[in-house]
Amino acid sequence: MTRTIADIAISLDGYVTGPDAGPENGLGTGGEALHAWAFSDDPDDRRVLRDSARRSGAVVLGRRLFDVVDGPQGWDDETGYGAGENVDTPAFVVVTSSPPTAVRLTHLDWTFVTTGLADAVAVARERTQAASAERSTDLDTVVMGGGATIATALAAGLVDVLSLHLAPVILGGGTPLFRGGPPLTLVQRSVTPTTTVTHLVYEVA
Repeated sequence: MTRTIADIAISLDGYVTGPDAGPENGLGTGGEALHAWAFSDDPDDRRVLRDSARRSGAVVLGRRLFDVVDGPQGWDDETGYGAGENVDTPAFVVVTSSPPTAVRLTHLDWTFVTTGLADAVAVARERTQAASAERSTDLDTVVMGGGATIATALAAGLVDVLSLHLAPVILGGGTPLFRGGPPLTLVQRSVTPTTTVTHLVYEVA
């Protein structure tokens, strides 16, 4: 079954970046600790990353996150989606009010949607369904962030599963994942502790 999964790393105090995040400092001060698990040799970390990347048919991200990953300090062959796992690259759908005039990562399949997050998720789901049919397997649509994009998607009922990677760090500031909004009921489906992080998977009821 094709699902829409919100997937993000988070600190113990609820931040998805450290302080002073921006295009030149995408994870903010101290934020690298949130994603240490993606470069870990722990076999459970590798499995979680590999399984998630293999099931990704299309990925939704906001414009601020796009500016980080496509910027000069952004993704490369070692730090791109899946962090070096040998998997099929998903399509990427960016929700933005103003598409960029050019992209650095021209080898990736970018689509820019200017009519809002719900439409971006709908486009990504269509791309996921097409990829699922092509590969003869069920793939997922992944909302990877940033934090405001995921929080908005959750509040709008666009997400089926929330996948958090809880890092053992207190950042003391930065970009919070939750800033209020409607209450949500989550059903815990799995907890996987590793040497670097705790992977938490919830269904959105």
